Amino acid sequence: MRPFIHPLPVPSPAIPPDPDATLSRRQQALRALWVVLGGISLLLGVIGVFLPVLPTTPFVLLAAACFARGSRRFHEWLLEHPRFGPLVSDWQRHRSIPFKAKCLALSMMWVSMGTTAWMLRARPLASAALLACAVGVSAWMVRLPTRPAEGRKS
Repeated sequence: MRPFIHPLPVPSPAIPPDPDATLSRRQQALRALWVVLGGISLLLGVIGVFLPVLPTTPFVLLAAACFARGSRRFHEWLLEHPRFGPLVSDWQRHRSIPFKAKCLALSMMWVSMGTTAWMLRARPLASAALLACAVGVSAWMVRLPTRPAEGRKS
């Protein structure tokens, strides 16, 4: 007697199914778009490390949000990054900015934007645009939740 052979292949329990294999073309395109936007945001954040006018933190957090929607692998890479990982995981854990970091970011932004606006005083429209950006970013940052210092109890 011949053994029974199942007509349909039975998936092996050792190999988990690929979640991306069932995505439609539209979903794959959206994920690719999120990854591209995350890459651009991360690039702007890295440039912001060297240019005081460009903020680093918002772009890195934006990159993390984009990667979370587009690629688990890139999101995990960013979380494990030695420089940016603690920033992203801290934001994801607490959804707030430490008071010291908020003060430092605001003061550095106003010094750099104010100096640049003063240097561009011959172009009043450019100076006004820089100061308007600084006011907008300041209003956004002040509205973000502030976390007390780690040593204090709240």
